[in-house]
Amino acid sequence: MTTLYDVPAEDLIEAAAVELADEDEIEAPDWAEFTKTGNSRELPPEQDDFWQRRAASLLRKVAVDGPVGVNSLRTEYGDSKGGSNRYQVRPPQKAQASGNVIRTALQQLEEVGYIEAAGGEGRRVSAEGTAFLDELAGDVLRDLDRPDLERYA
Repeated sequence: MTTLYDVPAEDLIEAAAVELADEDEIEAPDWAEFTKTGNSRELPPEQDDFWQRRAASLLRKVAVDGPVGVNSLRTEYGDSKGGSNRYQVRPPQKAQASGNVIRTALQQLEEVGYIEAAGGEGRRVSAEGTAFLDELAGDVLRDLDRPDLERYA
């Protein structure tokens, strides 16, 4: 059986974003087109499907690293270069990602049933979420035409 660890992360996230776009609960809030992904950013993201991609990425991240909290995800999705440095002379510093974007996407994934609360430890992927990711991983592996992945088939 193919698991989420058997396929490249980029391909799995892209496939999950397409599937999450079909879910009614996973949609960008009204404020999402105006908000930045972190305080180190100057502009909001330009991708049309940014919200679904971020939700898919968060689902995979929680499945791999869970249970995790919003604060550790803010650090993970933050900018290690400190964002734009064009107006400053000092060296760049680490900046965290937007907690509201991450928190809202996690809440939407909870409504769908892919993520569940882990007590005071943050959130972890549910059995339904694991099944969703593993099924997608199997589909992605079949669609990939790469000789280095034939050993998993």
